[in-house]
Amino acid sequence: MPITELLEKNSKLYGNDVCLVEINPDLKEKKRVTWKEYELMEPASVTHYRREITWHVFDEKANRFANLLIERGIEKGDKVGILLMNCLEWLPIYFGILKTGALAVPLNFRYASDEIKYCVELAEVDILVFGPEFIGRVEEIADEISQNRLLFYVGTGCPSFAEDYTELTANCSSQAPNITLTDDDDAAIYFSSGTTGFPKAILHKHRSLTHSAKVEQNHHGQTKDDVFLCIPPLYHTGAKMHWFGSLISGGKAVLLRSTKPESILKAVSDEHCTIVWLLVPWAQDILEALDNETLKINDYHLNQWRLMHIGAQPVPPSLVSHWFSYFPEHEYDTNYGLSESIGPGCVHLGVENVHKVGSIGKAGFGWEIKIIDNQGNEVKKGEVGELAVKGPGVMTCYYRDEKATKETLHNGWLHTGDMAQEDEDGFILLVDRKKDVIISGGENLYPVQIEDFIRTHQNVHDVAVIGLPDKRLGEIAAAIIETKEGCSLTEEEMNEFCLKLPRYKRPRKIFFEKIPRNPTGKIEKNTLRKMYCSQNLVEAQNKG
Repeated sequence: MPITELLEKNSKLYGNDVCLVEINPDLKEKKRVTWKEYELMEPASVTHYRREITWHVFDEKANRFANLLIERGIEKGDKVGILLMNCLEWLPIYFGILKTGALAVPLNFRYASDEIKYCVELAEVDILVFGPEFIGRVEEIADEISQNRLLFYVGTGCPSFAEDYTELTANCSSQAPNITLTDDDDAAIYFSSGTTGFPKAILHKHRSLTHSAKVEQNHHGQTKDDVFLCIPPLYHTGAKMHWFGSLISGGKAVLLRSTKPESILKAVSDEHCTIVWLLVPWAQDILEALDNETLKINDYHLNQWRLMHIGAQPVPPSLVSHWFSYFPEHEYDTNYGLSESIGPGCVHLGVENVHKVGSIGKAGFGWEIKIIDNQGNEVKKGEVGELAVKGPGVMTCYYRDEKATKETLHNGWLHTGDMAQEDEDGFILLVDRKKDVIISGGENLYPVQIEDFIRTHQNVHDVAVIGLPDKRLGEIAAAIIETKEGCSLTEEEMNEFCLKLPRYKRPRKIFFEKIPRNPTGKIEKNTLRKMYCSQNLVEAQNKG
């Protein structure tokens, strides 16, 4: 069934039940308001700490936005971009788009202006919906992108180059539009990227989205009574597809706009959360706070918390054992997935397999997996090969990129680019990534983009960016720089130069060395990894 039918079912069955809560701990004035109270506030008074909506209001908001889009000429197959921080408006906007038969196109909130423009044009977005955090970035490109598309603004203080979402939807019908949807209709475009720079557009059908909801409920057993704490950004398939477990069960979810340990435990306590999805750095921060007693478990109501699961990057087994020392009654799971496989769950450990922590698990609900060699043949158990997955959640294609699609999809099998091996019990172990993407704190860093920037320094002759292991973030970016002959450059000077980059793209370590290249001119990054990974380990041991 189309994913929108799950929302409509919940509106009918659980209309008056709270379904979404937004918590923003950074706001000084601690107000708890419903959506209707929020809409009646004067803009200057909107310093809310906590907002909530019911399933009925959620569905009404989605319908109002859908009808606005239809009034503005949006038809089945058109595209609407979403550039918002996590907020109470995010999911009603997403579902409003789907209800028109158009495709929702979520954008990474870390994108710079040129990346926003690139993605909007690649996905052929007709309307871009954006929030207050992005006024500056959108304004830089507004003259270029607004020539062929509309800009809707969500928040107070609408800029002159956009239209106000709240005003526009206020008088729209709250009845569902008369649009017929099927599993085979296109539903969404998400973005991913390899090491070559700008992202690829990943096309998914409604079938993919609905299957991800079934996968999540099958893996984690969500019921109407569960409360899911969602911290990662909703533009990412991981966060949204985990939330689909709440959607299919009719349960409540909490959108927490903070990653601080005290904020997480307070939200779990205050909202009686039962399921929490963390990234490795957040789990480590919680453990460190408990270790040094800046947080104390007895200060919070945590007995109802039943499941902690982690995704987006490899999980150190030592972290899990440390976690159980504080939370021995917790169930634990880890999930593997890609945006091309509609996010998490094509491989998962399973709460019953904690003894196999260190592996990513087995094929998820409704999925098939295999490990193959360069010719596409399955390798023997224990041998290293590329992980391939197949199931209802595999993407349709890379939108407007036939070449990349043919390289990745083969007879329904998605070649992940991750190297893996199967152990004697049938569990999958990730060995290395075929691509050079650096995963730092759950975010993808693309070396070529960082390298291209560093090369603009007048004293840089050559540069290579690699990932180094890091206890907290999984990996950090390190730049190996070869200076021009007769020129000098210090680490301090390069760090200052890199302040022009977004914070998450800045190299955490700088080394100065000649860049090794093979006879065809390619950088020998494996050589660099061997050199600097061992050096990084020695430094860490010396600090310890």
